[in-house]
Amino acid sequence: MNQKAKSFEQHHKDGSLWAKGQVIGDTPTGYWEWFRKDGTKLRSGNFEDGIQVGEWTTYDKNGQVYKVTDMKLGKKGQKRVSVQLSSRT
Repeated sequence: MNQKAKSFEQHHKDGSLWAKGQVIGDTPTGYWEWFRKDGTKLRSGNFEDGIQVGEWTTYDKNGQVYKVTDMKLGKKGQKRVSVQLSSRT
């Protein structure tokens, strides 16, 4: 049975957006973004079945690109991740 991806958001304790992306069940898939409490983007990249793939970008405090990391699928030591579906505390 194929499940469809659903939009997912998590928030900082103060209610500001912390992360957004899509999940299938509790597994991240597709494009994701993380944000600082002030709203500037912190990191972005893609997941494939819960594994980071492709280029992942880290941003500085001003929202400018700080570095880009190539996450090769199947890289040794790479772990599948899941998200906590309840609210962030």
